[in-house]
Amino acid sequence: MKNQTLMTTSSTRGTILFGHGSRDPLWRKPIEAVATHIQSIAPQAHVRCAYLEITVPDLPTSVAELAALGVTSITVIPMFLGVGRHAREDLPLLVTELIAAHPQVMFDLKPAIGEDAQMIELMARIALA
Repeated sequence: MKNQTLMTTSSTRGTILFGHGSRDPLWRKPIEAVATHIQSIAPQAHVRCAYLEITVPDLPTSVAELAALGVTSITVIPMFLGVGRHAREDLPLLVTELIAAHPQVMFDLKPAIGEDAQMIELMARIALA
């Protein structure tokens, strides 16, 4: 989902890892580990985690943080293995609302991470190990 076309530099791009959320505080550790690993690979990267429910921060809060830093392009990566109602319906509606609220920001909503061929390959290799 793209609302505008902009040329951006790494300092004006942001990434949000989007998960469902849980009452269990340990649930968020893998998503936060991915964010930490992104920062170790690319220290200049603007990366945030956001959650649909229960866990904070929510997506609007993380988008507002990045926009306040001057980020003009945000990639939202759903950290879901499967594509259920949340990834298929709820998240696109949230992003549509964010486009209206932040017209200066270009949003790129990626498919669920579990649909990525590289992730499928990696999970198959882990299962076979």
